[in-house]
Amino acid sequence: MDHAFVPGLHLSRRYYDDAVEPLLRRYVGHIAHTAARIGSGSEVLGFDTPRSADHEWGPRLQVFLHPADADRYAEKIVEMLADRLPATFLGYPTHFVPTENEQVRRMAATEGPVHHRVEVTDLGTWFSRHLGFDPRRAVTVADWLATPTQALAEASAGVVFHDGLAQLVAARSRLAWYPPDVWRHVLACQWQRISQEEAFVGRCGEVGDELGSAVVGARLVRDLMRLCLLMGRSYPPYSKWLGSAFARLGCAPGLTPTLTAALAATGWRDREQHLARAYEDIAGMHNRLGLTEPVDPATRPYHERPFRVLRAERFAAALVAGISAAEIRSLPVVGAIDQYVDSTDVLSDRRRCRAAARAVLTTPEASEAR
Repeated sequence: MDHAFVPGLHLSRRYYDDAVEPLLRRYVGHIAHTAARIGSGSEVLGFDTPRSADHEWGPRLQVFLHPADADRYAEKIVEMLADRLPATFLGYPTHFVPTENEQVRRMAATEGPVHHRVEVTDLGTWFSRHLGFDPRRAVTVADWLATPTQALAEASAGVVFHDGLAQLVAARSRLAWYPPDVWRHVLACQWQRISQEEAFVGRCGEVGDELGSAVVGARLVRDLMRLCLLMGRSYPPYSKWLGSAFARLGCAPGLTPTLTAALAATGWRDREQHLARAYEDIAGMHNRLGLTEPVDPATRPYHERPFRVLRAERFAAALVAGISAAEIRSLPVVGAIDQYVDSTDVLSDRRRCRAAARAVLTTPEASEAR
């Protein structure tokens, strides 16, 4: 395309204001609706670039109706928009065709009715499909822990263009961040993940396995970045956007050189030194949050072995001790679904996420504690 790139959220807002809303007002103006661009898509998180336009990007949005209105009018509205929306908007096609994957579509020119990406549904259906629960009702601990942070980010980011139902803004406010005790729990679990591997950088290196040490070091860098996002009350996105999201944090300018040096190190001693510096900096950030009594941020030897570690489980224990709700305090220190599952296929399937979370939440350890 030979025109200037328009960021997706701006494109979708203009599309609603100038093309979709006038048609809704003209043909179904008696029906209350809410309009937004939320859910999947790099533009929802503000990470889209011209490259994004090759699939699942373009003039897109959701129109939400009351359930009874959705049952009666949704299909008719979809058909009306197909017949009356312009074939292009701000230079972009409004028609979408399948790619090699039938579930993934891309923009394409057309001369007939458009297969548009204006989704018309009700809020309960959309939330249940995207999150596995409806935040307009009570949100349980299992709901929070079974939902990937990517999905929570997608539902709470983006833009609401019009909230005629007076429900979506409030629902998204409830999703903006974890409740305090759930936050402490996922932070504790992230520190616990770090504690499990921090000594392995040196142990692998000691036996001459520099490749293994580098792999462990990279895993630790990834976990530290996710920890910083959680500490900054920002849902960590999946791996493609993790670095982009981390770069937005206030701590990123100070930590990025250290983490980059840890990844670039060719010897385990240098790798361990850079990681140790990062541990101490992030431990200081933890103390400044004030969620626990101060925890000594200094690194130390790993028991009797000459490996420099933080003993990150100390931070996990301090956070668990500060959890008020017995139901949460008694949970295994494993965490939310994407703290123990690392598969985008699983994390994109809400039913599998909830099944995996139920398996953890009903372990004998958790049941006996409750």
